[in-house]
Order: sequence, then C-alpha cells, then structure tokens
Amino acid sequence: MIISLEKAVELIRSGDVVAIPTETVYGLAADAFHPEAVKKTFTLKGRPPENPLIVHISSFEQLEGLAESIPEEAHRLAETFWPGPLTLVLNKKPVVPDIVTAGLPTVAVRMPDHPLTCKLIERTGPLTAPSANRSGSPSPTRARHILEDYQSEVAVLDGGQSEIGLESTVLDLTSSERCILRPGFITAEMISTKTGIRVTHQTENIKQNSKSPGTRYTHYKPKALVFWLDEVPKSFEDKSYYLLHSKNISVSQKNVHSYEGNFHAFARGLYDHFRTADHLSYSQIFVEKLPEESAHPLIFALKDRLDRAISS
Repeated sequence: MIISLEKAVELIRSGDVVAIPTETVYGLAADAFHPEAVKKTFTLKGRPPENPLIVHISSFEQLEGLAESIPEEAHRLAETFWPGPLTLVLNKKPVVPDIVTAGLPTVAVRMPDHPLTCKLIERTGPLTAPSANRSGSPSPTRARHILEDYQSEVAVLDGGQSEIGLESTVLDLTSSERCILRPGFITAEMISTKTGIRVTHQTENIKQNSKSPGTRYTHYKPKALVFWLDEVPKSFEDKSYYLLHSKNISVSQKNVHSYEGNFHAFARGLYDHFRTADHLSYSQIFVEKLPEESAHPLIFALKDRLDRAISS
C-alpha cells in the first residue's frame, strides 16, 4: 500500500520496514540501530545475512555517529557529491549493529538525493535501505514494482520514478588504496577531477570478501534470458524483447526500445524494461552491445549490471 510521510515515520519508529524512494533505486528501509527491524529486511528480501547493508543519512552529523577515524577525503567527497549516488565505506563505531555490517568492522554510508526520503531520515535517524526487490531480481525504480513484488506485505512511500535507475557507486576509504567496490553514476574520473582523489576499481579476485553490497551474488537478473546483441538486426523477432542504444535507430515495435545514444535514459529504464519483459512473458531480452567506456560516464556501471544479468 502507498503511505504518507507521517505514516512512514510512524512505521519506522515502531520497528517496521518501509520501501522508500531514492534517486538510484527504491530501498527497503529500517531503523539502522534496531537489529530486529533490520532483520526484517533480510527476511523479506531473502537476502543472505553475510551481505552488508548501506546506511542512509540526511546530515554529516549523522555520519559522525556511525563512523570513526573519518578521513579528510570523506569530508571532501561529501561536500562534492552528497546528497547523491556515492556510498563511502568507513571504519564503523561499535554502536552500529553487526547485522548491518555483516560482522565487518566497516560501515557503508550515503546521503540520498531525494527530498522525501531526506525528510524521513531527518525525523527517524539513519536507515538501512538495501534495494527493495526480492533478492536476485531487478531493483525497483517505481513504487508499483514493490507492490508487484510484495503485494500488501510492504508499505511504500511513493516518490515517483528513480531519476538515475542504477545503484550507487561504492568507494572504500578504509584501505591505503582508495577503491571503487561497485561502479555507479559517480565515476573514478569524476572523483579525480572534482576532488583530486585518485581511486582504482576493485579487481575480480577480491570480490568474494567485498565490503560492498551488490558484488558477491547474482543481482539484477530478470526471469527472461538476457543476451548481448553484437549487431542490430534488420528485423526483430516478435517473441523477443530488444534494448538498443545506437543513434539513428528508430523502431515502432512494442518489444523494441531504442535510446539513440541517451545513456542516462537507458540506465534509468533498464530495470523497468527487465520487469516489463517478465510481466509480458518474453523469454529472451537482447541488449545491443555497449560502446567503449570512454563514450559515456554511465557505460562502466551499465556493463557491470548487464554482465551480471547476462545468461551464461
């Protein structure tokens, strides 16, 4: 059911769970300092307990209540990118429940760029909010996605369609090498250009021990089989669903969607397309192979999500 901000505050304070909007995707929110409430999100999602959560805040003062030994770089990054789709991994304070961090000594924190959710957090305090999908399925970017997944099990604070549509960039500030654990809208180049902080990307061989959610399990996968499309065909099969990005390709078929070089719109609509294809019972989704990462800042994150969804 769709609820008001007042009702969302009431439910969170009573130890319940609420689906909330952010600029990335919708999250399944619980009081970060209420272990039993946090446990409900794992149960509802079917999420492995060893998968850490991101804590969402509305002020830097709240960050200081969660993390210790906060480096100067965190201040610089927060001033530049918060509120926004950047998550920082920091050393946690003992007050943060182990269930939030999967027993790790670190905590992942971000300030979402959505006015409704920021107002909520101002009144409830920090919230854990993993993506509000059933574990393994595409993340929700609209309120109706959550209603489809959970029916009346989860109350939803409707904030419209998510503006970005892909999960946040996760940056680890706890090791000597500043490392992006999960790519997102904020790129390494953006961080370097705007803050002077040099960052690298996590390599595949250390992902099994990652401090970031969204890297150790199959995520973002629809029921339909997903395949890369090396070349755009001259005709399209009625029984398959197509996502294209090349410019000057305009097709008037309900199962063919062309973004003509608009990768912001492509990213924003990706999970919605996955869900639509499943809802309409398409068995295959073909995605036009993406260009080099230098072509657009979102290519790296899009490739990451699509590689996880591609059928092996």
